[in-house]
Amino acid sequence: MFESLSERLEGAFKQLKGEGRISDINVASTVKEIRRALVDADVNYKIAKEFTDRVKDKALGEKVITAISPGQLMVKIVKDELVSLMGNTEVEVDLKPNPTIILIAGLQGSGKTTFSGKLANFLKTKKAKKPLLVAGDIYRPAAIDQLQVLGSQIGVEVYSEPENKNAVEIAQNAIKQAKANGNNVIIIDTAGRLAVDEVMMTEVANIKAAVNPQEILFVVDSMTGQDAVNTAKAFNDRLDFSGVVLTKLDGDTRGGAALTIKYTVNKPIKFVSMGEKLDTLDVFYPERMAQRILGMGDITTLVERAQAQFDEEQAKKLEKKIRQNQFDFDDFKEQLQQIKKMGSLKDLLGMIPGIGKAVKDIDISDDAFKGIEAMINSMTPEERGNPDLINGSRRQRIAKGSGKNITDVNQFMKQFDQMRQMMKSMNKIPGGARGFKGLGR
Repeated sequence: MFESLSERLEGAFKQLKGEGRISDINVASTVKEIRRALVDADVNYKIAKEFTDRVKDKALGEKVITAISPGQLMVKIVKDELVSLMGNTEVEVDLKPNPTIILIAGLQGSGKTTFSGKLANFLKTKKAKKPLLVAGDIYRPAAIDQLQVLGSQIGVEVYSEPENKNAVEIAQNAIKQAKANGNNVIIIDTAGRLAVDEVMMTEVANIKAAVNPQEILFVVDSMTGQDAVNTAKAFNDRLDFSGVVLTKLDGDTRGGAALTIKYTVNKPIKFVSMGEKLDTLDVFYPERMAQRILGMGDITTLVERAQAQFDEEQAKKLEKKIRQNQFDFDDFKEQLQQIKKMGSLKDLLGMIPGIGKAVKDIDISDDAFKGIEAMINSMTPEERGNPDLINGSRRQRIAKGSGKNITDVNQFMKQFDQMRQMMKSMNKIPGGARGFKGLGR
């Protein structure tokens, strides 16, 4: 996401490379390129101009100290303005009322139903809530089935009335059911249309009036760019929603919606969603997003995702095995599985400062570990627990069993041995093995 915008902004900053100071001339040319980059990213021209005018005023008002180049100063100013444009700080959903009622709204195809499932999973696993999903889309034939499938995958109950064509009644009955069952969060998925129309607006407004939700989240397909911003304004004028959700940020999006929707409707972006997996939902942090747009990475989110998969007891066992130089293929496979749970491999690499640009044009499949796992799975339990047993004939058998050639197996064994040697050398450094506890995380 934002790859084109990131490249264009990087090109704009390069104009200041080698400059000794900020001047009217070099700032003007840089700001002009930044404005073009924003407009090409589907940012409204008026907003892009206001943004770059603020950048220009700040840049010309700054004195460049010897430790900071004009280019570095401009990057900081642009980052601060991007953060401000997207809302300054994160805003989470209000979960104080019991039960909390969350109404989901948006156009058809924006990802409302999938987001509803992701939100239920997020609240259940990260907020220790007991959510109830409500199938309030009475028009799309597969909507109820889709929500029930999602609910079964995450172990969350779904309330539906397939024969009832009154969405307001369904929502009211669901609240009664939730109170009886002890559900403390109610997530109501509503119907969408291909475009804003009066029937849809009236129905969702009637649901709002009937259930008085604490949160109304408007779901936006990021790939629709500036059209999404215009749709958000129409919904907000009618519903006065409390927050925005950006979906499909892993798609071919130019970023205009993410950058300007907060400015247009003056409502915070609360969540961003990528992919179809139900654990790919993140709270929206304006500063982290600005850093990623400017190629600075997002190490904080990377660490948080790692911590979500971190098991204290498992880490202690791993640390002990590393100290005793007993790290084996079972341990290695366990670490791979934890990494896979953290999300898309390319997305994870993009969060590491300096790595994002290097991998942006590389096709990194999420199945990248499959070959390694196949080789480990082709080993006997004894071989996995004692890698030193694996001789030439065993390698031939492993290659045949995993569908790989002997060269692949030899290369993997060599890399694994190098890693073990590195771990062994770390044991000689005071506190060294504790560093691998963090690596496991």
